[in-house]
Amino acid sequence: MQKQFFPRVFLALLITLLLTLPAISGELDRFAGLSGKIDIAGGTAHIPVMNDAAKNIMTLYPQINITIAGGGSGVGVQKVGEGLVDIGNAGRPISEKELKKYPGLVSFPFAVDGVAPIIYPANPVSELTSTQIQAIFAGKIVNWKEVGGDDAEIHLYSRDEASGTREVFWKKCLKKGVVTESANIVPSNGAMKVAVSRDRNALGYMSIGHIDETVKTVTLDGIAPNQQNAVNGSYPVVRKLFMNTNDAPAPLVKAFIDYVLGSEGAKSISSHGYIPIN
Repeated sequence: MQKQFFPRVFLALLITLLLTLPAISGELDRFAGLSGKIDIAGGTAHIPVMNDAAKNIMTLYPQINITIAGGGSGVGVQKVGEGLVDIGNAGRPISEKELKKYPGLVSFPFAVDGVAPIIYPANPVSELTSTQIQAIFAGKIVNWKEVGGDDAEIHLYSRDEASGTREVFWKKCLKKGVVTESANIVPSNGAMKVAVSRDRNALGYMSIGHIDETVKTVTLDGIAPNQQNAVNGSYPVVRKLFMNTNDAPAPLVKAFIDYVLGSEGAKSISSHGYIPIN
């Protein structure tokens, strides 16, 4: 009896594994038979989603290698336009100037994200108006006590001009106003979070999808900067996240884009605080 028991148990386990394997691999099946390398660079808001996709793909298909780097939206567009990467991520649409320089660029929007003003968690300020924020970034308001906070100098943090996060904040919150030269420039959403979390008098801004308990958001004109308000239209400082390719993507790159746009990608997008488009 024992000689028959173990084969039957093994057979049952094998059948269970075979029946569940398609569910486990799911949308990763599109990579079967593909191999090669995908290089990705650009907007830093995209990195958590890209990392999830890359990990899932390379775990099941080790013959595929995916590299991911930041650099900002402008860098992503430039690198993909020049053929240095396969996917250039951007937290904004491609500009007319960029399209003129790289006419073959193709965009694939995959998520909606908001950009929120952030401060140190213990800062007593809980709300600001867009007018106040514009005055602060212009250098006209320089002390927290002028907006209901402590008697302390405001330390401004901003992003460089290649950043899609900066562009949407500058256009939709600052209304294309002046940003004082005294602002500290940081290179990414992650660096912004670290800088503000360590500076009691800081004011910066970052992708809502990157926010955690190490920083504090403030309401903007009475509206909380969260993804629910971003998607229903009440919070105005929002943007789409794009994957960009130079001409139609090759089969392996197309499979990656389709995976991010599929149901598994949507789960990853939601888990990182963004809103899937598809």
